[in-house]
Amino acid sequence: MVASKSVKLNTGAEMPTLGLGTWKSKPGEVEKAVEVALKNGYRHIDTATAYANEKEVGDGIKASGVPREEIFLVTKLNNTDHKAPEEALKYSLNALGTSYLDLWLIHWPAPMTKSGEADKSINWIDTWKAFQKIYKAHPEKVKAIGVSNISIDFFEELFKDPEVTVIPAVNQVELHPSNVQDELVDYCRKKGIVVTAYSPLGSDKSPLLTNKTVEKVAKKYGVSPANVLISLQANRPGITVLSKSVTPERIIANAKIIDLTDEEIKELHEIENTARFRACSPLWTGWGHLGFPDFKNVALTFAK
Repeated sequence: MVASKSVKLNTGAEMPTLGLGTWKSKPGEVEKAVEVALKNGYRHIDTATAYANEKEVGDGIKASGVPREEIFLVTKLNNTDHKAPEEALKYSLNALGTSYLDLWLIHWPAPMTKSGEADKSINWIDTWKAFQKIYKAHPEKVKAIGVSNISIDFFEELFKDPEVTVIPAVNQVELHPSNVQDELVDYCRKKGIVVTAYSPLGSDKSPLLTNKTVEKVAKKYGVSPANVLISLQANRPGITVLSKSVTPERIIANAKIIDLTDEEIKELHEIENTARFRACSPLWTGWGHLGFPDFKNVALTFAK
């Protein structure tokens, strides 16, 4: 395979394959991480209201000196904001210090109350319809809309609704050799939905970083195991990938994407057969019984 530099969305826009993720990055470190990333070639930045770092991300963009129009900026609707997406969009734009988003995602199909409980008074599909309305009414504010943590079952329910007229541009989900999700990826490809891989390393302190197969491929190409794991997703057609670090040296090093052979991709994906896990459990949402990807196979969550 040949790793892609960018992927075309169903809107016609180009989304850079490699992005900087900011989930779990500590306050006070995100601004510098974004600045370093942009100064060293990254053009795709991912954040979320739930990460509580949108202002720092915006400050990092300004500090980088890279023109806004050269950056593909993504943020996500918080679970507690499903009933007020317009207000949430205004908040995010103000916090990021920008007039528009390149992509706005529903973070989870799990509306929640301010107290953190599942809010059954609203269906996430109604939230998607609100996204559609905002997207059509304000293309100057939102260039594309999408989803995150959506399984095939959830998509099937979404597409059954006759009022759903916009196909999500992106589905952001956890992908790595211990959570390959080929069926979901294939489904999204057929629907024209780009998949963004988060936690491509399997999160912090992941056993994938010391996996013998990963180490073997890394040694062959003279790169780190992290480079192999990030490159794996970039070698899958129609997939973009988020690298995450706040250390300047690692941010720069993680940008090295290598081309993998089909045999290497197959071998890396086979890791799932003997070492399956998820780093981000959907259990906390209280909606797992409705069909989150690999809900029954959540094995462990890695701490920093």
